[in-house]
Amino acid sequence: MTNTMDGDTTLSVSVEQVAAVGRVLVDPVLDLTRRFRALFTLKNMGGADAIRWISKAFSDDSALLKHELAYCLGQMQDRRAVPALAAVLRDTRQEPMVRHEAGEALGAIGDPAVLDLLKEYSQDPVIEVAETCQLAVCRLQWLQSGGDEQQDKNPYRSVDPAPPATDKTTPELRTVLLEEGRPLFERYRAMFALRNRGSEEAVLALGEGLRCSSALFRHEIGYVLGQMQHPAAVPALRAALEHPRENPMVRHEAAEALGSIGREECRAVLQRYRGDEERVVKESCEVALDMLAYENSDEFQYADGLVRLQG
Repeated sequence: MTNTMDGDTTLSVSVEQVAAVGRVLVDPVLDLTRRFRALFTLKNMGGADAIRWISKAFSDDSALLKHELAYCLGQMQDRRAVPALAAVLRDTRQEPMVRHEAGEALGAIGDPAVLDLLKEYSQDPVIEVAETCQLAVCRLQWLQSGGDEQQDKNPYRSVDPAPPATDKTTPELRTVLLEEGRPLFERYRAMFALRNRGSEEAVLALGEGLRCSSALFRHEIGYVLGQMQHPAAVPALRAALEHPRENPMVRHEAAEALGSIGREECRAVLQRYRGDEERVVKESCEVALDMLAYENSDEFQYADGLVRLQG
């Protein structure tokens, strides 16, 4: 095993091995599902070479792929990814969901050097970007005040935009989650606390959050419901995906969550929307169906495994 500069454990691999996977990621001719598997393999490999290959793919024309590039760079928590992510956040030609994810990734890395940049883009005219950067600023300030993400007891091992709230009952967390007048950071803390509870009561409370006004908030609800993989989330996620006027960023996350849950009813609805007129929704359904197919496979796991990329 080797380590990143920030102390995260990564796989011990050669430059050639990283390059072989990287070439799959940046090849626009290949199926998006195969490129996704290459991306998550690079995430698990870690290190400077993996970051360089992931960063190269920000020139792709798939907003979904670029969104996931930024997500993976944030989860790696390696400061060497900061320049690429900062460039994406600044680039107003990038899709809002890509810029949003770059801002969130910068918050996940936690380098205080980006605090001024995040404060600047907290006033971005694109509301999803502005709200994301506001959350990232709050996360960095929480870390600077002594917050310890290692003490969050996150069963999903993800780096989240906010730490979970503590010392509240599930009904109290639901109240905070759904109270639109509260600061978004507080509501996110309630969201991740409910996720960590893992109960059906928590799932149903989170499902109600899919009716809140902020598209960014609804998108994150979809993400955490996908992490939980609880069948009680299916009706709310399905309704979000099927809603024709829902923000595509939310529909995309609902699709991926359904793929993660992996029940037969999820497969059926994903099959229906894999031809959706919104490209990011269409591609999300394709990837979600691939996730569903590999959910119990030894060949590959999106969350923490490797993929055999040959043939």
